[in-house]
Amino acid sequence: MRIGIDASRSTAIQRTGTENYTLYLVRALLELAPQHHYTLYFNQPPAADLFAFNERVIARVLPSRRLWTHFTLGAELRRDPPDVLFVPAHVIPLGYRGASVVTVHDVGYRHYPQAHPALQRAYLDWSTRHNVRSARMVVADSHATRRDLAHFYGTPADKVVVAYPAGSPIRRTDDPQALARVQAQYDTGSDYILYLGSLQPRKNLPGLIRAFALAAHALDLPAQLNLVLAGRQGWLPQDLAEIARNQGVYSRVKLPGYANETDLPALLSGARAFALPSFYEGFGLPVLEAMACGTPVICSDASSLPEVAGDATILVDPDDTVGWAEALANVVQDTVLAEQLRQRGYQRASQFTWHACAASVLAALECAAGR
Repeated sequence: MRIGIDASRSTAIQRTGTENYTLYLVRALLELAPQHHYTLYFNQPPAADLFAFNERVIARVLPSRRLWTHFTLGAELRRDPPDVLFVPAHVIPLGYRGASVVTVHDVGYRHYPQAHPALQRAYLDWSTRHNVRSARMVVADSHATRRDLAHFYGTPADKVVVAYPAGSPIRRTDDPQALARVQAQYDTGSDYILYLGSLQPRKNLPGLIRAFALAAHALDLPAQLNLVLAGRQGWLPQDLAEIARNQGVYSRVKLPGYANETDLPALLSGARAFALPSFYEGFGLPVLEAMACGTPVICSDASSLPEVAGDATILVDPDDTVGWAEALANVVQDTVLAEQLRQRGYQRASQFTWHACAASVLAALECAAGR
């Protein structure tokens, strides 16, 4: 079977969720099923070591400045169609009539529309509707997303396969030099609570800052404890520094920008706790990455996050500022609780693997291709 894959997202320099999903899932697919032939489509040349290229794994570079997916990739697929096309993080080209499988990561724009500009919201709605109608099979990151596709788009349940992703392949480090280097580079201080992800409204970072301030002022958080919000700016920027200033914790809220993947083990391992207060997540990969590094996790109880968390985190309503403040204080002050979360997190993270995700996606590809 010849499988075509839109691998264009995997070449991003600053990879986040969907880019990492593409990279690690495609690598797992190539390892799991080497008997198939793969054509990986790129809009720029990939690094030679990005994937295990060989006579069965071919890179097809299709340079284009605009509308690469619908014009350039679409034309290539019409010229030389694969048995099945897999789109792990984007949209099926308009007019493509071949067998296809697409991953839908979330429909957060439906649950939290105010976090998206109107034009972007309209595009996301159109692209999701187009994807689920055009594809023969759909992959969802969670049962929550599967339910959303049925509710908002009428997608039949038997058309959607749930394939849980895994995190980046990182593990805990206790190397004092690595910890000190990262703490200096990202200005975290030696004692900090970490958020990791893009800085955008649906992540509820103003709510996290308010909860941190409440815990700092009323619940006796250590004076040296900082809140580190690491990530690149997303859409609809918020003045998080000004919010921190108004809450009286300006000097303790750090905004170091994007965190390089090579720094994540030390950045996560050095954190007192990891916090993800999102109003909505399609999955929440950083939760797994924090667990894999032995960092206690507090996350919201919204959308897919309880699926990921199991019993290994503290779950809090994203709108409950007092509940978040108490959770932050409890994890920091209760060493027994922190150790319980650490051990449960290790066990929970080990249950999510790219091999298992790839096996589910491969089954969907074979089904779509009629194999």
